Amino acid sequence: MGVPSKCLLIIKKVHRETNTKTQLKLNSSYNYSLRKERNQNPIWLPLTSIHKSKKSSSFKLKNFDLELMGSEGPKAITIHVTGFKRFLGVSENPTEKIASNLKSYVEKRGLPSGLTLGTCTVLESAGEGGKARLYQVLESSVAAASGDNKNTNGTVVWLHLGVNSGSEKFAIERQAVNEAHFRCPDQLGWQPQRLPIVFEDGSILKAKETTCPTESIFNILKNKGYDVVQSDDAGRFVCNYLYYHSLRFAEQKGHKSLFLHVPLFSKIDEDTQMQFVVSLLEAIAATC
Repeated sequence: MGVPSKCLLIIKKVHRETNTKTQLKLNSSYNYSLRKERNQNPIWLPLTSIHKSKKSSSFKLKNFDLELMGSEGPKAITIHVTGFKRFLGVSENPTEKIASNLKSYVEKRGLPSGLTLGTCTVLESAGEGGKARLYQVLESSVAAASGDNKNTNGTVVWLHLGVNSGSEKFAIERQAVNEAHFRCPDQLGWQPQRLPIVFEDGSILKAKETTCPTESIFNILKNKGYDVVQSDDAGRFVCNYLYYHSLRFAEQKGHKSLFLHVPLFSKIDEDTQMQFVVSLLEAIAATC
């Protein structure tokens, strides 16, 4: 019996040293995750660590004996992507090109079963003046899911792309802060100074964190050789402004939201960035 593409494996024996039970979820033919039964992010490890016993339907992982409990098909997940147009100091925003070309790129390359690339939208690099358009785009995912029975019970994730012109690495942003403090006017001329993004949320120190398992996503991408870091500071400009609203919306609708900062194409070339974003889509699908 071969290993199914996705199955649930439960520990048969308790680890002698830690005295804790763990649960193993095999997500694809290449990766699997190991997590404790408590609510925590999975740890991603290579599938080659699993060895099936010829005498039983058990799998062995170091000091653990794992029993095959059943299998399920790939879960449905739809990821919507946004990028930004140019803004002051950045005449060519790489995220505009990535978001514009992503559909055709994945059509040629393909995506794992169960993963659907939803809308790819390029937004104005604006805060308050661009908020209505942002919510129009976010609400469209709710309408699309309710109108498509296949995706009603699936996961919806918003992946937002923004550029950090001073960086040479990809940065997975773990949170956004309720503060708009623009170092320069946005593309519509708005330049707030230390204002709450959402006044009813209170202090400008309030932060909202993504529910995506960033540690697991980071490990997958790092293991593929990408120059990527995790970050707790999305700035106080338009990127943070959008991310805070998106996290708030996702919280209300039961969706997920994640922000990625990319460098300029002069720091990491366009093809590598396209490959990275597709790898990120796959990592999100495998972990969320």
